Amino acid sequence: MRGTLAELEAVVTVAARGGFRAAARELGISSSALSQQVAALEARLGVRLFNRTTRSVTLSSAGEQFVAEVTPALAAIRNAIDLTDEHRLEPSGTLRLNTSIGAARMILSPLVLEYLRRYPRMQVEIVTEGALVDINAQGFDAGLRLLESVPPDMISVPVSRFIRPAIVGSPGYSEEKSTPLVPADLQSHRCIRARMASGSIYRWEFEKRGEAFTMDVPGSLTLDESDLMLRAAREGAGLAYLNEWQVADDIAAGRLIQVLADWTPPYPGLCLYYPGRRHIPAKLRAFVDLIKEVRQD
Repeated sequence: MRGTLAELEAVVTVAARGGFRAAARELGISSSALSQQVAALEARLGVRLFNRTTRSVTLSSAGEQFVAEVTPALAAIRNAIDLTDEHRLEPSGTLRLNTSIGAARMILSPLVLEYLRRYPRMQVEIVTEGALVDINAQGFDAGLRLLESVPPDMISVPVSRFIRPAIVGSPGYSEEKSTPLVPADLQSHRCIRARMASGSIYRWEFEKRGEAFTMDVPGSLTLDESDLMLRAAREGAGLAYLNEWQVADDIAAGRLIQVLADWTPPYPGLCLYYPGRRHIPAKLRAFVDLIKEVRQD
């Protein structure tokens, strides 16, 4: 009558994700293998834990009671494993991170690849999406977002204290258009507009001598991915509002020219965040230590 730990994890994950496909992705196994684990446990228990249709998977009344009892026990087992893992000389396992595509590009080389070089027994899985998710409910070890987006109940570790925006255009575009001296001058320029994950158009942010405001800039090209904006700016499509770290090499090489630098001060930067708990798994603690080592404020 006893189920294996994998079978118990399977049932709890399917219940949390509301389906086999999403649960299988999180557990890193095929949907058919996951279905077999659940079916095997149901057969030994002699009860159906899930009501399955072609459109939905829901817990049965027996399944609801079972998951309610098993979930805290699994949490205690995971905590015990984490405590034991802290005594390892070298972390192992999989570190799952949720972040935006821009932040993933920012941390890939200085942090993630260095982390994997130092800890060859580790694997890192990065999931990128524009919308903020519940990292705890979705099974992530940590998230990376701008400080202003970090949920207040999370522990945060600065990856970069500040990020500075940069408005850039190609030399060819700069020859075509006069250099804007104040933000109002942008009304006569072609600007590459950005669509946010929410669907709204990003209003460019400016500040100088305590005066802060946003502007809906004009432009015939709207994109939702920063690398596309960078490419468009290089090819003379107009001015783009990007992060300075993303365009620094292009500015240094003369491929892009920065304008209105005195109107784009830095803002609070990127943070790693994770649920507050007494014991941090060794794999996450090692990543936090690396951040503190390589961080440039």
